[in-house]
Formats: sequence, structure tokens, C-alpha cells
Amino acid sequence: MQEEFACIGLTNPKSASNLGSVLRAAGCFGADEVWYHGNRIEYAKKYATDTQLAAERVALVKVESFIEQKPIDVKLVCVELTVGATPLAEFTHPEKALYVFGPEDGSISQEVVSKADAVVYIPTHDCLNLAATANIVLYDRATKRNLVSRSDEQIIDSRDRNNVTKI
Repeated sequence: MQEEFACIGLTNPKSASNLGSVLRAAGCFGADEVWYHGNRIEYAKKYATDTQLAAERVALVKVESFIEQKPIDVKLVCVELTVGATPLAEFTHPEKALYVFGPEDGSISQEVVSKADAVVYIPTHDCLNLAATANIVLYDRATKRNLVSRSDEQIIDSRDRNNVTKI
């Protein structure tokens, strides 16, 4: 396995738009795979908002158990609004991580949270939706671990053909 590894784990996702947005976030911030479990995925597989076609570059893998599927050298990081969790701003991302998110209408199972190496949350006034949370966590990882270039060339490579503004 490569030196850096990031995987998103989705607990029974139900929203096609959220799944598509998570796939896009994975593509933008260099996550290697998106794992999911649950029975609502067939509806969500429409990838409604995966406008960058990240699903062609990021593996979408069905798993029965995040705990059993996770390689031993990968840290399990649950992202959940729960008392005692670490604020994301104070969190040091591991080199290899499986970030598990709960469903849009529920929480991560207690079994998974109890086996986590870390539980983090994003301090907000209200809860964020699944896709927004995944974007923020992956951005935080990419910036703290210096996984994205901070150059004009990166800007040019990242923008679409309709963005031609200049300073």
C-alpha cells in the first residue's frame, strides 16, 4: 500500500446528491476509495452531483463491515457530533486513514465508534450535511498533510474551462 492512503466510509447513504458530492470531494482531495455499506445505495448510485466524474477515478466499494475490511495499518477515524470528540482543527490526520461518516438521517454505529482510533467533529452552530462534512474533512487532511500544491499551476489545472478570471 502507498505511503498516504485516505478512504471515505459511508454508513448506509441514502442521498444521490450526497454520494455524488462525496465522490467529487474524494477526487478533488486525493482520497483513494469510497466504501459504503447498507441497502439504500442502489438509489444513491445515481451520482447526481458527481459532475467531475470522480467515480471513474475513485473506487466505490461495497463492504459488509468497515472494521473487518480496514487494513491493520489504517487508522479508523469516525466523524460524528458526539460528546468527547476532538474538534477537527485540533486533529492530526494519520498517514493512512479510513474516515467513517454516518448516514444523512442517523449516526455511526456504537460498535464502529467504540473501535475507532479517533472520533472528530466539526464545530458548527447546527449539523452539516454528509457531503459538506466529507469535503471539510478531506480539505483539512490535504492542507495539514501538504497533499495539494499551492501554486498558480494548481489553480489552472483545477478550474474548469468557464473560469477565466484574473487578478
